[in-house]
Amino acid sequence: MSLISAQQTLQGLGQPGVGTSRSNLQTLCVTCGDYHAAGDHSSFMATMPEDPVELVDDFVKMGLYKENQFRAADGVNTYELRKALFLKRVGRGDPKREKLISDLCEQAGGIDNAFAAAFGPKAGLFFSDAIRNGSQTRREFLRNMAVGAALVSLASCGQDTTPPPAGDAPADVEVSDLEKTELQIGFIPITCATPIIMSEPLGFYEKYGFNAKVVKMPSWGAVRDSAIAGELDAYHMLAPMPIAMTLGLGSEAFGVKLASIENINGQAITVAERHKGKVNGPADFKGFTIGVPFPYSMHNLLLRYYLATGGIDPDVDVQIRPVPPPDSIAQLIAGDIDAYLMPDPFNQRAVYEGAGFIHMLTKELWPGHPCCAFAASDQWIDANPNTFRALNKSIIEAAAYAQVPENRPEIAKAISERAFLNQPVEVVEAVLTGKFDDGNGNSLDIPDRIGFDPYPWQSFANWISSQLVRWDLQGDDLAPTIIPEKGYDTVGTDVFLTDLARELATELGQEAPAEIYREETLKFDTFDPADPAAYVQEQIDEYGV
Repeated sequence: MSLISAQQTLQGLGQPGVGTSRSNLQTLCVTCGDYHAAGDHSSFMATMPEDPVELVDDFVKMGLYKENQFRAADGVNTYELRKALFLKRVGRGDPKREKLISDLCEQAGGIDNAFAAAFGPKAGLFFSDAIRNGSQTRREFLRNMAVGAALVSLASCGQDTTPPPAGDAPADVEVSDLEKTELQIGFIPITCATPIIMSEPLGFYEKYGFNAKVVKMPSWGAVRDSAIAGELDAYHMLAPMPIAMTLGLGSEAFGVKLASIENINGQAITVAERHKGKVNGPADFKGFTIGVPFPYSMHNLLLRYYLATGGIDPDVDVQIRPVPPPDSIAQLIAGDIDAYLMPDPFNQRAVYEGAGFIHMLTKELWPGHPCCAFAASDQWIDANPNTFRALNKSIIEAAAYAQVPENRPEIAKAISERAFLNQPVEVVEAVLTGKFDDGNGNSLDIPDRIGFDPYPWQSFANWISSQLVRWDLQGDDLAPTIIPEKGYDTVGTDVFLTDLARELATELGQEAPAEIYREETLKFDTFDPADPAAYVQEQIDEYGV
């Protein structure tokens, strides 16, 4: 591992996330040489594990070390490894697990000296302020991290270290016919992905026979491109993305199925602190540059819906541009954007940082609206039908667990870790519990600020399609033709697997709706899924856009 790549790896650990532009939000700390919020050295260091084994284990979980980097561990022996890792990670006195690690260490060839050189009895000094001040020590630290990562990876191989979820596995869980059990599932570090993320640390994947790892992605464009390239098995996607990708909007046509909804509600419009007192309604956004996560997102569609009601043409009177969620706060502070409609925890984090205030929760625009989804490509589903069914089932069960208010503090703690959201627990818990400050001096209690209802209503698909038509988001002046010619219902049923979601929920003992369509009540109108074209025309007639 090169020194430069190692430095980039460690610098990427500073909140709010890898790739964040270094504005006023994050600065180079003269004490530790890392990037984090100004004046936040103590809290940043407090989150760093004191035990090097735990730190390196975090690195491995985050997927920051790849197979070629593990070769740094060649030629090492077992005593310190068994002492530091076996007792901590494998479990005291388990002969089967001891044999596994012993065999792996024997294959590695001898690690006593290398492990002691990497960490030794004074390993904690690597994390002290004084030692990490020096550039030479930092280089040694970075080099030793690569060695340590290899050791932990070897020790972790094949182990059962994930706590099981509450309750026993249902009798109908069948794991013997899975085509694939080693899975990688892409996610964006936002609370919308809660069921996908929590299923790793809380054991829902394991319950269904999977050794599944969630893989943090830098942006929605990267999720789309990775899906098309077949790089991962399944994905956390924005609800409109499977429709857009299947139709070839914004990319080559590539079949994707939306298996279940990850979350409902859970977004907000956040405005920069410098505009406090000046923004009271949609008309006040005129002239703003506003960030959304992706063009084909509920965020973009809901923002346009809201702005139009105030006489704002979203394509003329404001500039709407994609901003990766982890970059959103930095851009808000730097003045690159004036506001954003983003997923949490970045709305709450803006309040936490004093960077902005929450203007409106999206549940006020459309109570129960969909946002993110669990999805997989047609190709992967066809090749792994049993795996897809079981994986979808694990997600639906996790969503039901996350829907229970009493479980949310536990979930907040599990998903806040550096390997997942990389956020303060109190920020994530404020989102999940709905007990939060809005940045305007109000302490609110809104339990349904975010919800986890996995049922993919076909009326969701029809509303999304109607707005893709309304805002000419089908590209190349094809807006009036693609979706209407195919038929709104056809587009929806081709992509949203509503019948399968109902079937799996029933197998889990959950109540699922018998219908696939319902009338949707939004803040400014009501959507009849039986006639999306008429709905679009009514919107244009009333607001002029």
